[in-house]
Amino acid sequence: MLTPRASTTLPRHVPIVVSYRNGHPENVHHGSLAVVNAQGELLASVGDIDSPLFTRSSLKPFQAMPLIALAADRLGLDDADVALLCASHNGEPMHTDRVASLLARMGASETALACGSHVPYFYSANGLQPEPGARFNRLHHNCSGKHTGMLLLAHALGQPLSGYLDTQHPVQQQIVQSVSHFSGIPAEQLVRGTDGCSAPNYALPLRSLAHGFARLTLPAPDPLYGQAPRRIAHAMCRHPELVSGQGRNDLALMRAGRGDWVSKVGADGVQALASFSRGIGIAAKCSEGQLVPLMVAFVSALDQLDWLDAESRAMLASLIPPPLRNAAGIEVGEMRSVLQLKRLAG
Repeated sequence: MLTPRASTTLPRHVPIVVSYRNGHPENVHHGSLAVVNAQGELLASVGDIDSPLFTRSSLKPFQAMPLIALAADRLGLDDADVALLCASHNGEPMHTDRVASLLARMGASETALACGSHVPYFYSANGLQPEPGARFNRLHHNCSGKHTGMLLLAHALGQPLSGYLDTQHPVQQQIVQSVSHFSGIPAEQLVRGTDGCSAPNYALPLRSLAHGFARLTLPAPDPLYGQAPRRIAHAMCRHPELVSGQGRNDLALMRAGRGDWVSKVGADGVQALASFSRGIGIAAKCSEGQLVPLMVAFVSALDQLDWLDAESRAMLASLIPPPLRNAAGIEVGEMRSVLQLKRLAG
């Protein structure tokens, strides 16, 4: 039985992005960021990288890990399927159709999903409104792929599909061991919460999240999960449109990496990314949970690490907000990164 060790101590975030009006600071966004290699060495950081922070959807590769290691081949899962199991998707037809197909493999329908439903992210990400009378179901939930993976794991283990989100269900017991393995935190010490999709979620230090992502890039088999980590990372990298969708930051980041970056956002201001060629992971948090300042800081960190060239910088331009203009169209301010990485090694 897990005994979560929650804390009321506030993380010690620092300013990472500032909105200026006429050159004077107006809004200050706080956060933290860690850069760690696959051997667990901290290379650079800013802010608080040791306080446990909820990972939200950035945890999805590690939640999919037991299924991919134990049953991916037996179930005939291809790279596109694996990418979708790690997705916070847009609810576009390419997402919902594939989720429905995966559910059908075990004789299940969308009613087996315990994630609930919401208006697909496609609309908000692209400044659109749903068509009048449009109706959405659980397939459209951004986490329906993750939940389908959990159901597939239950099916592969010969366990009941019902109750698959219960922390004592064998599915969640497998997942907590994966999270513990890749974070380096004993299972009984993990801080547990409930995610927006009702699945268990775990708070990790940014140092640990970055290390876990770096380990996804290792070519050598993992001692517990074999080739599953690299298989997951490559699947996500090859199918970023399934991991996120049109207008989303993970799609932009992975395209900018041109085959070298695996990226996963988490709700409320979390972003993780790793480079295959470098064997290095990055994890960041914006304390207010806002995506725009998070992306401004994250792109700045990539630039400071010399990971960007002219092409990738241009591909990430959509993540940086344009100058602030008032109702009359007059430019009145801008948002800028003030993040300064402290390099510790390498």
